[in-house]
Amino acid sequence: MLPLSLLSLYLAALVAVYVLPGPDMALVMATSASRGAGAGLMTALGIAASRFLHVMMSGLGLAALMATHPLLFNAVRWIGAGYLLWLAWKVVSAKPAAENAPQVAESGRAAIARGFLTNLLNPKALMFCALFLPQFVSPAYGAALPQFALLAAILVAVGLCFDTAYAFAASGIARRLKTSRSTAKLQKGLLGGMFVAMAGRLIFG
Repeated sequence: MLPLSLLSLYLAALVAVYVLPGPDMALVMATSASRGAGAGLMTALGIAASRFLHVMMSGLGLAALMATHPLLFNAVRWIGAGYLLWLAWKVVSAKPAAENAPQVAESGRAAIARGFLTNLLNPKALMFCALFLPQFVSPAYGAALPQFALLAAILVAVGLCFDTAYAFAASGIARRLKTSRSTAKLQKGLLGGMFVAMAGRLIFG
């Protein structure tokens, strides 16, 4: 079992990470501003699931495998960038909300999938887990996999709390703005541009 002092240090480090602007924060806020807090929260749930998976994959050694095989790392990176560009095209070419009303029931699943895949296909998130988490894992505290599971649960919980706050904040700001056709176009442009920027960061960052 990890000691409380080490867990406190880990928690403080996570807070510092989640306060800084990043692609996950940008995705949640952009989605919430353009599609409402509900869509932002569903996106945050997808990101949370992917974060947990990243930590567990790091514990199983997949991150080390990608680090020693640049072709695998680059393949995932390009697939992720392509997915983000596809999302940008979907956002920009989407029909007005009124015409899409019958598909509202699918929006929750779509938002979860978008958050999950956007984070999952970012190999840098996996590499972050590979570099950050081993500092808090030690054979002196027992088997490594249960330690990674505990760290993953904390990482997901803290991240979800921050993403929830970001979703409501962005949605609240958007509600204060007047809703008009030009505002809707601006929101679509901002969200599409956000996906393009994230793709560029993934490729060139």
